[in-house]
Order: sequence, then structure tokens, then C-alpha cells
Amino acid sequence: MAIAAGAVGLIAVTIGAATAAMAVFFARKVVTPPERREEDVRITRVDLAAGEITLVGSEEARMRGRYGFWFDREAGHARLGDVIEDGGREVRRSIESVDFGRLDRATRGRFNGWYHLGPWELELPYENVVVETELGPAPAWLVRATDDSTRWVIQVHGRGVRRPEGLRAVPPAHDAGWNSLLISYRNDGEAPESEDRRYGLGGTEWADVVAATRFAVEHGAEEIVLMGWSMGGAISLQAVLRSAEVRERLVGVMLDSPAIDWADILRFQGQLNNLPPEFGDLVVRLLGGPLGSGLTGIGAPIDVVELDPIARADEFDVPMLLMHSVDDGFVPIDGSRRFAAARPDLIEFEVFEGARHTKLWNAEPERWTGLVRSWLERRTESAARMGDEAQIAG
Repeated sequence: MAIAAGAVGLIAVTIGAATAAMAVFFARKVVTPPERREEDVRITRVDLAAGEITLVGSEEARMRGRYGFWFDREAGHARLGDVIEDGGREVRRSIESVDFGRLDRATRGRFNGWYHLGPWELELPYENVVVETELGPAPAWLVRATDDSTRWVIQVHGRGVRRPEGLRAVPPAHDAGWNSLLISYRNDGEAPESEDRRYGLGGTEWADVVAATRFAVEHGAEEIVLMGWSMGGAISLQAVLRSAEVRERLVGVMLDSPAIDWADILRFQGQLNNLPPEFGDLVVRLLGGPLGSGLTGIGAPIDVVELDPIARADEFDVPMLLMHSVDDGFVPIDGSRRFAAARPDLIEFEVFEGARHTKLWNAEPERWTGLVRSWLERRTESAARMGDEAQIAG
């Protein structure tokens, strides 16, 4: 602790005490799994009889589409439909259901992009399974295709959320003839914790994707697609770059609002909080420096530059579907643009507008679902052509 305090003091002398303290706070926050998410949407009126809720106007409150809505410190959950009226200061939306809790007594809540709470809501048979990771057993859901498919999509959720995030992709994957394995990974609140109980921003979690790949292969997978959401995108890409075992059966990668460039993300977050332009770079140095462990609690320094897939773009060799919104509001689209530009031969880049972070399905469900289904169908057709060519050659 004395060393950490000395480090903070040295930084403070260099850039100012307030900025130094804020940088340490941000560095800790980005690697620490949240115990409870902030309820940042204010509720002004609830009319259950009319099926309507009125919220204080904000970018979140006026998002188009359907969403999950948590309230009462996650003791309550509802499903909200589209905007009925946007009056500027207040936004009125429809209430599709109140699943549990007293929405009529709530004063605050938060939107969630994963509309479904579990696979039982999809009206598809599913299994509760366990993936054996190096830290211990991690729960997962397996939703099989109708036929005896050997094609698997492994869903890797984002930071601060859990397996339900990937449920939106299960129906189109099922329609295309692909099994879906929705995994948990270290420190996400379901899988075993690492010793430091901190995120590695993809630099440690990738090992759990390797374990999931091994599980899929042991259960018949011959072709695998990884799908990563937000930080799950960073995790998936690190698994591809670091594991020959993953690459052996990999035929593609799908990315929804991925965390591509952590340095860019941290700069963006600093700007949102009216901090100096160099703030994000300072957080990067804190995470990767020799004193990062003492300041943030991480077990080992995180080299953010090493996690940049753009610098290693030439090492990828499978098709990718990359979807991101210009209005993401949390992870800027710039990293996705650069990644797509680095490998236009592999990456199909789909740009959305008006959708917030990982809420592309919510804003444009038909377009998003169609993109996922058609992209997976093309992987199936490509594999079939390769099989026919191999038979002819034989």
C-alpha cells in the first residue's frame, strides 16, 4: 500500500492531484466487476392499467425498440416497448410486462439490451451444461439445432452482464441450423473467480473460451463460430489470436459493438466526463505499469497495446461479421472502423445508427436478425462447397 500511495503521489505531482485520483478511480473501475449497475433512468409516472410508463427524457429513455428494464436494485424487472410520445422533458413508453417487483412504486431503473431473461423464453429445447475451465466448472446453456448439427456458435457476453445477453442471437442461429452455447467466464458472477477477482479486458478471459471450444468439440462440433458482445468481442479475438485449439475448428467470428481498441475507449470515457485528452493514456499507463497491481488490484499488469487486434489484423484468416452503431455512446465505433478497414477481405462491416451500446437488435430487430441468420447460412453453404470440392478432388 505504501508503494501504491507513493505512485499516486508521483502522478499527482506530474499532472495534478484531482486528475491523478480520477485516473486511479477509472483504472480500478474498468477492471472491477460491478456489484450492482447504476439505475440512471428516472421514473415519473407508471400507469399499469393503461400499460404505460413515463420517464425523464434522456438518450436512454427515448431509444427505439423493446428492452428489459431493471428497477428496485434489480429486485424488479419489466419489459418496455417502444416510445409512445417524446415530449422532450418526459418520454412515454409502453409496458409489455412486469415480470416481478412493484414497478408502480419504483422511482428509478435502467434499460437492458437483453430482452429475454433465459432460454426458456425462446420456446426452444435447451440444456443446462457445465464447461470445465482451468478455474473450475462454469455454467452454460446449450440450445441445439433441430437436426443433428455439428455447427456451433459460442456466445461470449460483455462486461458487467451475463449469459442472457447472447439470447437474441439464438433464434437466427437455430433457423440457420447452428447450435448455440452461451457461456459464463471468470469474474462474471456465475463462473469461478480468478485470484484477483478482476477483469483482464480479454487478456485472461480468453482461456475460458478455449475451454468452451473444447467442450463443443467433445460434444460433436466440427465447425465453430465465436460471437462476442462488447468486451466479449475482445475476449473472442484474443482467443483466436492466442489459441491454436480455437483456430482448428473456427470458421468465423461475429462481433456486436465490440471493444476493439481499449486505449480509444478509455479516451472516449474520459471525454464523456470532461477530463483532459491525455486522461485515457494515463489510465492505459496505470493498467500496464509495474505499480498497476497495487493501484487497481489486478494480478498482473494489462498491456492494452498488446490487446489491440488491429495491430495483428494480418493474423486472422476467417470471415467476420462486425456490427456497431455510430451512436453507441459507450464504446466508440472508431476501433471497429479501423479493424474493418485493416481486413476488408474478411470483415463484413454493418453500421447502425440510433442504437446504443449492444442494443442493435433492440433498435432494428429485423435487420439485425437477418444479418446474423444470413451470415451463418453463408458459412454453412461455404462449408458444403468445400466438402463437394474435396470429394471431387478425392
